[in-house]
Amino acid sequence: MLDPTPPQAPTTLRDAAPAGGVDATLYLHPQTLARLGSFELRAKHIVEGVMSGAHRSPYQGFSIEFAQHRPYVQGDDLRHLDWKVFGRSDKLYLKQYEQETNLDVVAMVDASGSMNYGSRLFEEASGVGRRTSLDGRLNWTKFDHATALAAAIGYIALRQGDRAGLFVYADQVVDAVKRSSAQGQWRQIVTTLATQPVNRATDLPRTMDQVLAKLTNRCLLCVVSDFFSDPEEIRTALARARHRRHDVILFQVVDRMEQTFAFTDAAPFEGFEGEARLRLDPRAIRKAYLEAFEGHCAAVEKIARGLGFDYQLVCTHDWLGPPLAAFIARRNARMRAKTRGA
Repeated sequence: MLDPTPPQAPTTLRDAAPAGGVDATLYLHPQTLARLGSFELRAKHIVEGVMSGAHRSPYQGFSIEFAQHRPYVQGDDLRHLDWKVFGRSDKLYLKQYEQETNLDVVAMVDASGSMNYGSRLFEEASGVGRRTSLDGRLNWTKFDHATALAAAIGYIALRQGDRAGLFVYADQVVDAVKRSSAQGQWRQIVTTLATQPVNRATDLPRTMDQVLAKLTNRCLLCVVSDFFSDPEEIRTALARARHRRHDVILFQVVDRMEQTFAFTDAAPFEGFEGEARLRLDPRAIRKAYLEAFEGHCAAVEKIARGLGFDYQLVCTHDWLGPPLAAFIARRNARMRAKTRGA
């Protein structure tokens, strides 16, 4: 059984403050940590690994948990013969066991320009009384929320003794933290997330190819993005991950103003990834916009579900802890039910 508080998982945000001065409390509130501490993130697939952890390996060996019998083959180690079976059947069978291995949890965080939008006050969202971000922004952006989400995912993985890694991407991978369960890994993840420029275009298929080239074993990929890309590009990227037999969770991060389009005055609207600037009356296009927005989110969810992946819509105006904890609980409950059904 795993130690519930291993040394690599910070127990407080103060423990996670890196020497470089990045304040992790801006991105993961202590209440979120407390709520998430008792949950585990598990892959739906049997995972591969080489370290001791809490997950079943597809490679059968002679460890602790009994798996099945197999007929004796000349040259097998006689120490693993099941003499009770031999006494009943007069046939030689070996006991096989399942090795316990770790799960690699890899967060892929979108740092493209559209993630730089936010309508919520930073002071309200951060939960620590700070009025601005470290770079002076007054608004809490989708990237800030994605950072908090990825930090939570890394915290859960490390707390349960697994390896956590990170890729930050836009039109390509722009930064990465190698998978590890070593002490200081969470601090490195938070530092990397907190120091990213958010100003480039998006290319998820290209990014996915680069990420998959770095992963030699099956992992749990947590893709955190607004997914403001062509649905077919999203499908192409996710299909490649499925082909490589990775498990994937999609967290679609949106701002409440994007959900409601509650603008009232005519004003110039400008895209964050090079789109033209347009002066619009939001009241005249609200209905069409909402239909398009809801249709796009539904299409992303349909793609994810169709490939056998999990999907969760996350709003920047909601506290991160409750919806993430509820999602993980539902996911684990479904997995236990499937295991019992099998």
